[in-house]
Amino acid sequence: MSDNQNIPEEEIQDQELKTQDEVQTDVDNSETVVEKTEPTLEEQLADANNKFIRLYAEFENFRKRTNKEKVDLLSNASAGVLRDLLPVMDDFERASVNNVTVEDPEALKEGFQLIFSKFKSILESKGLMQMEAKGKAFDSEIHEAIANIPTSEAKLKGKVVEDVEKGYLLNDKVIRFAKVVVGQ
Repeated sequence: MSDNQNIPEEEIQDQELKTQDEVQTDVDNSETVVEKTEPTLEEQLADANNKFIRLYAEFENFRKRTNKEKVDLLSNASAGVLRDLLPVMDDFERASVNNVTVEDPEALKEGFQLIFSKFKSILESKGLMQMEAKGKAFDSEIHEAIANIPTSEAKLKGKVVEDVEKGYLLNDKVIRFAKVVVGQ
């Protein structure tokens, strides 16, 4: 026996009509889908314009954020160095207070030498290097000649005779040129 024998014929016909309607609806929906996949030129233009506006706004936000980060970086860049130099400042304060009562000049010299060594080591740890110029050939990339003096020795011609003001490099980049006297 089949399952359809218990169901009246009218219900079977109704079910067949419903499935035919569903098939017709699916066909109608697929036609409308096909129509929507081909946008008009105006819709394409509006879509492209919308994408452009969003991309431009995103770029502007990126530019503003980057500029703000640069300003923050520059304003806070020296904070680490200054924080490291505060103990040196404390040492100078203590030395100034003790200088009033110290009678031994050797102890005073030793104290200042210790503070200087501490200061120099902090700067070197940050990448600062002192240039050695005396006796080396004059190089306009790292030296600034403030005077030329005549020399009787041929080996001193074109070389740095005196280092008036030391030059410094920060991570192999000149931050202060050495002011030198060059032999002629």
